[in-house]
Amino acid sequence: MGKSMLTIRTALVAAGLASMVATTGLAVAQDKPHPPAAGAVGGALPAPRIIVVDRSAILRASKVGQDIVRQVNGLTQTAETQFRAENEGLVKESQTLQQQIAILAPDVRAQKIRAFQSKEAAFKQKVQTRQDQIQGGLLKARQQVEQALAPILQGIMQERGANLLLDRAAVVLGMVDVDVTRVTIQRLDQKLPSVKVQLVNSPPGLAQQMR
Repeated sequence: MGKSMLTIRTALVAAGLASMVATTGLAVAQDKPHPPAAGAVGGALPAPRIIVVDRSAILRASKVGQDIVRQVNGLTQTAETQFRAENEGLVKESQTLQQQIAILAPDVRAQKIRAFQSKEAAFKQKVQTRQDQIQGGLLKARQQVEQALAPILQGIMQERGANLLLDRAAVVLGMVDVDVTRVTIQRLDQKLPSVKVQLVNSPPGLAQQMR
């Protein structure tokens, strides 16, 4: 029976945004491919016309990405403050119980240990529920960003006559500047400068993936 010190993991911010980075952007090119050019059916495939976007930079530099980080940090700090007193009480109770174990009758000792373990389990569940709610809010915010970003990238592809969108991380060497990250950020800032991150229950299975 050790200390029951628990904290809301601030790392979930990084984990959640990493998940957002992993799923945002390239779906535009994959889910809604451009129709084949005239004369391409039954003949040679059209030459690739590529544009590149840095998905990580979009979330680091965009107003909405920074806003999400700020709000999730705030929710995390609020939870840590809210649970601190109860956590410290459990730590002290655990220390006191450990000091008393040697002098307690076996039946009394077992009863006190069970009572403490039940109280500790309830606290852990309370903390876990709040973590899941923060993750649920992050997932919902991610979905809003994805919905706003997809048509922006589609529009840029049409403007540039591109038929292939790549993540900059996949580009080893390039002789032509085809990076559209800056204009993507500008348009995302105009379209969705912020989203509200609220405490919501995570969809089953998704919260576990982000831990």
